[in-house]
Amino acid sequence: MDVSPLLIELYGRIPPLAARAVTGLDLDQLTDPPAPGANPIAWLVWHLARIQDHHTAQLLEIEQIWVGDDWARQFGLDPDPSNTGFGHSPADVASVRPERPEVLLEYLAAVDRRTHSMLKALTPPDLDRIVDRRWDPPVTLGVRLVSIADDSLQHLGQAAYVRGLLGG
Repeated sequence: MDVSPLLIELYGRIPPLAARAVTGLDLDQLTDPPAPGANPIAWLVWHLARIQDHHTAQLLEIEQIWVGDDWARQFGLDPDPSNTGFGHSPADVASVRPERPEVLLEYLAAVDRRTHSMLKALTPPDLDRIVDRRWDPPVTLGVRLVSIADDSLQHLGQAAYVRGLLGG
């Protein structure tokens, strides 16, 4: 199997898992934390989409969908390209308020389309390209893509757990 279809398969698992966590819940269920200081489903799905958008935009050297389109407003936030959820306080987490549940999946779908296009064009030598020299060893494109998928899937596992707490 070539690297492109393999990564498309991996990333293709993210949207359906997000849909399972979100679909059928109302905004209160999506935005209420399961316990004080814990992350609600809406924040978890928003955050994984933001990370994928942020990181793939960096890899492609283009503007984030979050900044260039109308997504931030639909979440009640400013289009700050650095706001990905890292370092969020409980108040910051609570400020992520989608207008409607579908906005979570629509934003993720927009990010996924761009990621899919990038992955479709990948060749094995591309994976060795250094994309971040701030680390020792420097981070390659392949390692960054694995990191993005890993982060997404971990947050989706958390969202599924919270969904289960709601009885869904």
